[in-house]
Parts: sequence; structure tokens; C-alpha cells
Amino acid sequence: MPAAPLPQDEIEDRLRELPGWTLEGDRIARTYRLPSHFAATALTVHVARIQDELNHHSDLTLGYNTVALFVNSHDAGGKVTEKDLALAARVEAVAAGHGAE
Repeated sequence: MPAAPLPQDEIEDRLRELPGWTLEGDRIARTYRLPSHFAATALTVHVARIQDELNHHSDLTLGYNTVALFVNSHDAGGKVTEKDLALAARVEAVAAGHGAE
């Protein structure tokens, strides 16, 4: 069964618990700055593992010392769902361990 899109006010309320995450159109987004390219690469690999565990994949972009995520649910018409916020929370929980700001 497809995930149900969340109302915008609920998304905005929940994002208050996820510093740095914003609502950009129909997706949530966050860019992390890291101390080095190696740290950014390590975070990217860690995020990929989390995405596989959750079977929920985002757009994930590796820069020199940045990692950007753009998250929504294709099975909900490209809208934000509970699955997206769960992914964001999991990523947020590991990002600091990689030196992310």
C-alpha cells in the first residue's frame, strides 16, 4: 500500500525537530558540510546503508565536502510522507558522528 502524504503543517511541525532540514516544494532537504571529502564520502556511504535498511531512497549528492539529500515518496505522488521524516531522522542521528554541520 502506498504511503499517505502528510499535510504541510504537520511536515513543518515535524521539521522543527530536525535542525537544518527544510521543506522545498514537495520534498524535504538538507545539506551537510563536513570537514573533508573523505568524511563526506563516509557519510554518503552511511546514508546509503540506512536507505537500504529502510528500503527508501532519496536523491543523494556528494560534493567535495558536502552531502545533500532531497527526500520525498514516489509512491505517494512525490509528496512527503512519514517514511521521509523517518529517513531524515535516521540520517540526522548519524551525521554528527561524521563531523557534519
